[in-house]
Amino acid sequence: MTALSLDVQKLSNYINGEWVEVNNTTAVINPATGEEIVQVPLSEAESVDAAVQAAKKAQKDWALVPAPQRAEVLYRIGYMMKERKERLSQLLTMENGKVIEEARGEVQEGIDMAFYMAGEGRRLFGQTTPAELKDKFAMSQRCPVGVVGIITPWNFPIAIATWKSFPAIVSGNAVIWKPATETPIMAYELAKIFEEAGLPKGIVNVIFGKGSVVGDAMVHHDDIRVISFTGSNDTGRNIASECGKQLKKVSLEMGGKNAVIVMDDADLDLAVEGILWSAFGTSGQRCTACSRVIVHEKVKQTLEERLLAAMDGLSIGNGLDESIKVGPIINQAGIDKIKRYIEIGKEEGARLLAGGYELTEGDHQKGYYFAPTLFTDVSAEMRIAQEEIFGPVVSLISVKSFEEAIDVNNGVTYGLSSSIFTNDVNRVFKAQRDLDTGIVYVNAGTTGAEIHLPFGGTKGTGNGHRDSGIQALDVFTEWKAIYVDYSGKLQRAQIDVES
Repeated sequence: MTALSLDVQKLSNYINGEWVEVNNTTAVINPATGEEIVQVPLSEAESVDAAVQAAKKAQKDWALVPAPQRAEVLYRIGYMMKERKERLSQLLTMENGKVIEEARGEVQEGIDMAFYMAGEGRRLFGQTTPAELKDKFAMSQRCPVGVVGIITPWNFPIAIATWKSFPAIVSGNAVIWKPATETPIMAYELAKIFEEAGLPKGIVNVIFGKGSVVGDAMVHHDDIRVISFTGSNDTGRNIASECGKQLKKVSLEMGGKNAVIVMDDADLDLAVEGILWSAFGTSGQRCTACSRVIVHEKVKQTLEERLLAAMDGLSIGNGLDESIKVGPIINQAGIDKIKRYIEIGKEEGARLLAGGYELTEGDHQKGYYFAPTLFTDVSAEMRIAQEEIFGPVVSLISVKSFEEAIDVNNGVTYGLSSSIFTNDVNRVFKAQRDLDTGIVYVNAGTTGAEIHLPFGGTKGTGNGHRDSGIQALDVFTEWKAIYVDYSGKLQRAQIDVES
């Protein structure tokens, strides 16, 4: 394992292109070892206001920079991220815990997003359309909103930040970014890249601190006109409510209770691979993680046996070790929540087949580790089949038919990701139509979104907006309709039309 160190022992806010120290700090802990990595600021609301004032001033000039030139900065950012990919990946594993191959994948996602959104600098398409009157031209175009706020979680500390900040930047906005206090290092490293790539001062400002202080100040600041948030449903509902009172645009990406459907004609070996990767990658700490397996009763027993055998081969430990497949939980609070759900599952009558306990001995005694867990004989109504656990816990639910599998999948309050394993082309197309999630996979697990397609879900997962893809531009732009009348006379729409 490679040991990296930061060039600072205490992080600072990044405001108007300057590093601004904050006296009050807290420790960032490596979840694999329990060791302190760095001190992160716990900022007050005043830091948010200082950042907003800088952003307002910088944004006015940035919006006048032609979009293809704004895109050139994103290209430079992408190339710099590519050059530093391994360092970024190892630092990500240190602060987050996910295994190194996943960290590399996450950094690559940020690189891809830089190049993709840079390409939008030569598009940012509006529409031209025929006008209903003679000698009149009609079109629409995207315009920047102004100052936007992004609030990002600890489980994907660089990917989600790039999903939000890069479309905002190329659209001509300025950004106030509050990263999670558990994983601030990616924000620090990315801010340095922004600076070195030549992004003008004030266009991206990073404010570290608690959501209840910094996030709340962002939500209530009159000059921040968009909030893009990824996190818990409770927090998202509160943000939506507060932004609604201010008529402020808000984009929410929240929880999931994602299922893999395994039909009786499925390739079971492939299904097992997909379930393992989806359920235990990032130790189940993904909004797209598979936490339910809806399996046809004809193959339930066989799938159970193969899953148990495959789970026995999972290595658990420090993600910087290339041989490790499952890393730690983010902190003790995460462990405690998982433990509570294990007891809930037992009380509800589910049968525990594997795992269900914290790992505290040997190489695991200094970090936060939980054994990959499998429940069977779970009914669709049980809490462990309905509520997001955010850990390496999977519930097997038996069904008698394809139609019942679809109903069980759709019978939760979330709607982020779903998956079906089948070799029946008719079922494939029906599943694509009938699964009520924002993302559907066929013969693959519930994770693996690509940056050029929209990311987000239905129902309790979000509020209709999407991260990633060109759809992300809708969050950070306003549509403007433009009419040019070159007739030399007043023409009235809908009135002076010949009928």
